[in-house]
Formats: sequence, structure tokens, C-alpha cells
Amino acid sequence: MADTPMLKFVERDQAYPAKRAAPLRAEDFREIADRYAAPDAEAQAGRCSQCGVPYCSVHCPLHNHIPDWLRLTAEGRLREAYELSNATSTMPEICGRICPQDRLCEGNCVIEFSGHGAVTIGSVEKFITDTAWEQGWVEPLVPGPARGQSVGVIGAGPAGLSAAEYLRGLGYDVHVYDRHDRAGGLLTYGIPGFKLEKPMVMRRIDRLAEGGIMFHQGADVGGALPFAELRARHDAVLIATGVYRPRAIKAPGVGSDGIVDALDYLIASNRKGFGDAVPAFDSGALDAKGRHVVVIGGGDTAMDCVRTAVRQGAASVKCLYRRDRANMPGSQREVANAEEEGVEFVWLSAPEAFEADGNGRVAAVRATGMRLGAPDASGRRAPEPDPDAQFRLEADLVIKALGFEAEDLPRLFATPELGVTRWGTIRIDHKTMMTSLDGVFAAGDIVRGASLVVWAIRDGRDVADRMHAWLKAKAKAGTELKEKVAA
Repeated sequence: MADTPMLKFVERDQAYPAKRAAPLRAEDFREIADRYAAPDAEAQAGRCSQCGVPYCSVHCPLHNHIPDWLRLTAEGRLREAYELSNATSTMPEICGRICPQDRLCEGNCVIEFSGHGAVTIGSVEKFITDTAWEQGWVEPLVPGPARGQSVGVIGAGPAGLSAAEYLRGLGYDVHVYDRHDRAGGLLTYGIPGFKLEKPMVMRRIDRLAEGGIMFHQGADVGGALPFAELRARHDAVLIATGVYRPRAIKAPGVGSDGIVDALDYLIASNRKGFGDAVPAFDSGALDAKGRHVVVIGGGDTAMDCVRTAVRQGAASVKCLYRRDRANMPGSQREVANAEEEGVEFVWLSAPEAFEADGNGRVAAVRATGMRLGAPDASGRRAPEPDPDAQFRLEADLVIKALGFEAEDLPRLFATPELGVTRWGTIRIDHKTMMTSLDGVFAAGDIVRGASLVVWAIRDGRDVADRMHAWLKAKAKAGTELKEKVAA
């Protein structure tokens, strides 16, 4: 019997694609590591232990068939590996780049528990689909037989795009409405290029447009385009706006010039990467060059901000976070990357006030030390101020990265009957994924709160299935009514 290419985790060490040296990668917005060469990808895939109960798949929100496409990769059957990977995910190469694998699939890899180091699942996933694009294996989106029904999708982020792809494949006319001038949502404007180069996103969007999905950019839903008009246009509507309202900091001096929201900062940087004119960046308001930067927050958005500031040529970059390293919500890999690039983390610290100069521009952050008390509702130890630990940080650019909340959609859409939770997220029937409005569905962060891209893709897949069932029932009822009237 031929020797199996699998189960090599004892004799073969874990090896991720090599990262470029930190000083070099800090000079540009390219991704920090290239993908595997084929022999390396096959070798790393062959480390998989082919578990009977694959925890990697269980802990993947999409329940990707990870052990199966790892085996196909190890055997050199890359096209089959791609087709299997693509069967459960509309954006596998994007998830391979930006999913926090250390918290999901790789963090639950059985051989990681045994001390041999997890299989490098994300890097292999990226390799498989990048190869598929290069080889022409990524097929066009082919619409199903026309159903004579249309769907309006509000929001061109990962949830909206995923749902749109599935619904178009089922034969619906799909129209996607988005506030920005490019589709992609946070994939396009929120996540920096060093984690996700923008051509990867644009080629996905181009494929959807070529498949007949209609994109309406710069759509002011709730303003120039009333929500009621959208409902009248379409047989069903999906709300997939995400959550964009930044959480506020309540501290003296927070209104000083030079204190900016994380998303404004990241959008400006990404727009410059596209070659757009960005007056707020060109004026220096959203450019970290030469500045002493303090980023407040400990999530992935904060990591995006500190690493962007390094690449913009900041004089210094510090990250202020109220818990310790072990209790931060962001990816530990991203923290390590940031440290390699020169970011200083100031753990167990929170802003107390902001000092401004004579022109009203921020000059320093007054901070207080924190200590961890009893666990809060999430299970993490709650931070509390340490009155004996106060200090001052010089800063002429402060970036607030404390997370995002839902916009007031009932007010924005002039639809007070749209049900929301006490957090402002949309309330849905979790069996049907429909809102309190007939024929209006919701998915992604606007339902679950700020979360991961992979969960948004999962929600888009699920809601497309629910909408399909509802639309079929609606069409059937309409046909039966016509037959009854004709009789």
C-alpha cells in the first residue's frame, strides 16, 4: 500500500509562509507574507491528522470541509481542493487572509492540543483559491432560471455580497444598494491592504457584476432613496448594513482637533491606496506622518490603526488598552505583528482626559492605570481604575477604536415599526431571519453586532436560503390567487 501523504505532524514542523522583515513591510501596504510555493503547501496540508471529529470544521462558522481539502491539497489535487473549499464559502481566499484562525479553526486543531503546532489552515486556504484564480478555475456566476422576482440588498459588505451571490444563482434579479462608491464594505474600506490587498476584493465584486447583480453605489437609503420605495420596488429586501456608529469616549477634551474615529482614519487610508482624492488626508487631519499617535482600544480595528500609522511614517505609535494582553479581544497574531513593526502597547491603561494646545489641537493623553477585578458577564475580568497609577502620553493624533454600534435604522429609514433590540441591532425571527416587517430580512453585524467577516458570510448564506423559501411561497400564493380569479 502506498505511503499516505497525511499524518506527518510528528516528522514535519509547522511552517507558515515567511513574513517579510518588519522594517521592509512597514514601508508599504502590501500583504506581509507571500503565499506558499506548491510543495510547501502540500507539505503543510499533509500534517493534518484527519480527525474523526474535526474540531477545525466544528469551530469554523462556515463549517468548511477543512480536513477533506487539506488531504486533496497534500495529494496535489488542487482543483478538487478548490471546488470543495468553494462549496461552503463565497470568499475562501479572503477568509484565508483575515479570519482569526488562531481563535477558530487553527486554535481548535487537535495536533495543536498535542503540542505539535496547528495545521496552517488559513495559509493553505489562501494558497488553494489564489491558485484557482491564476489557473482560471474560478467559474463565472451563472444565474439560475429567471424567476420573475427581485430582491433588494442594502449593504455591499460580506453578508450582503454573500446573500446576493446565492440569490442570483437561484435565478432572482438582485440589486445591491450601498452608501459608498465601491462595493465591499469593510473589506474595501475598513481592512488595510497589508491584511487584504484590494484587488482580491475587486475581482470578487467584478465576478458578481458580470453575473448580473446590479450595484447601486452612493445610494442614500433612508434619504434620497426612501426605504419604503425600496420595499415597493422589490419582492423582498435584505438589510445587511453592518454596524458603523463608533462607540464614544466620555472624557474631558475629547472634542479637541486631532482626536478621530478609527473608521474615518482607515477609510481615508484605503481611499488613498485606490488613488482617490482625500482632502482630510491631504490636509494632514487623517495622516499619521510625523505624528505621535495613540490608538485607544484592543480589538482588530485598533490593530489595523496602529499598523496603518506605522506605514504612514508616524514618529511613534502607542496602543492604550484597559485590560492586559491575555484579555484583549484582538488577534494575538496581529499584536505580535504590530510589536514587530514597532508599536508600543500600554496595557492596563485607559484615557482619563485629553490635553489640547493653544490652538485646540490635542497634545497629550492623560491616562490612568487599571487593574483587573472580578469577571464580567462575558467571563473576562472587569477592569477598574487604579488611582495610584496615573501618567501622561504625548500625542498629536489620537484614534478612537473602541468598536462599533448600530445606527438608528428605524429613524434613518423612517420606519418606526422596524423592531430592534436594546442594543439597536435589528430583531429577527431566528428561524426565518425575517424582521418585524413582512418580506424584509436582516443578516450580518446589523443583527449580531460587530463580529467577524466569516460570520457575516455565514449569515449571508443562511439568509439567502430563508429568503428563497419565502419568495417561493409568495410566488406560489400569487399563482394560486390568479388561478382562482380566472376561474
